[in-house]
Amino acid sequence: MDNRGSEYLEWFKSREPSRFNLASSGVQPYPLADLGVSLDRIEQNMPEDSLQEAIAARSKVPPACVVVASGTSMANYLAMGVLVEPGDEILIEHPAYEPLVAVARRYGARIKRFQRRSDDGFRIRPEEVERSVTKQTKLIVITNLHNPTSVLTDEATLRAVGEIAKDVGAYVLADEVYLECLYENACTVFHVGEQFVVTSSLTKAYGLSGLRCGWVLAEAELAKRMRWLKDLLDPALATPAAPLSVIALGQLDRIGSRAKSRLDTNRAVLHSFLDSRPDLEAVRPQFGTSVFPRLQHADSERFFTLLRDRYETDVVPGQFFGAPGHFRLGIVADPETFAGGLDRLGAALDRAR
Repeated sequence: MDNRGSEYLEWFKSREPSRFNLASSGVQPYPLADLGVSLDRIEQNMPEDSLQEAIAARSKVPPACVVVASGTSMANYLAMGVLVEPGDEILIEHPAYEPLVAVARRYGARIKRFQRRSDDGFRIRPEEVERSVTKQTKLIVITNLHNPTSVLTDEATLRAVGEIAKDVGAYVLADEVYLECLYENACTVFHVGEQFVVTSSLTKAYGLSGLRCGWVLAEAELAKRMRWLKDLLDPALATPAAPLSVIALGQLDRIGSRAKSRLDTNRAVLHSFLDSRPDLEAVRPQFGTSVFPRLQHADSERFFTLLRDRYETDVVPGQFFGAPGHFRLGIVADPETFAGGLDRLGAALDRAR
């Protein structure tokens, strides 16, 4: 077992946000007052079944297949805790969200990688997965939308990956927290086949990160084992987060429309900015809360220092995704801050050039 934590989370939590924070990938906090809830509706010691059933109804799965978790990070930890034994071979996408790799490492997995290539739009190619998988592979780990690029993987590709996993007796862990950014069009891959285990939450797409409402979707027997593990780590729901989460789950269409409007506004501004920057190469997905540009000329380490120190702007260096020279750029700030951050990013690029 590797006792190290996540390098990315340590970096993120140890820094004071800059004036223009383009590092965040979760939409701005939704005002809890807008849920229209009075304190007399907040129950102490709400049964976990209530939140479990609300998540199940939204995901269109049996409640027995739902594990309630404190955000997607805890959901991923619970899922791998049941699916992985020390020494097991795990195949993880590259680039990848570093905490996923850190969890696999902590459970003592032997980690292999398959490539999502920038010159191919960061797509998952089933043939690439098939070349990388072995009879020893126990788990394939993907994100959809892809973190950090926001690229959407279509159902046909997911089915193909599922068949590859099934052939070697492996599961597929799909972190779908950013799939929620499709809002009314989101459809979990859990329904595609029993080899899929899905994690997600309300933390990124809806501005409800403070509620820590996350979940795992898994076949009922696996889900039961994950609940046993959860009981050792986090045996009770937090009040008032749990009842507020149940209420929010009933209002996601309205909450989502607010978030989608801001993302659409900022995405249009981003595209205009990228059109003006031949020194940045970027895949431009239609959905999601971030993009993953590549610096064409600048020295990345020096550039990120310049951007923060001189231009008061933060992005996430690509090294935390295994892709130095790239950076994750969040599009979730209020429009004025986002536009100001892009102006400063452009000025830093001009100075570096």
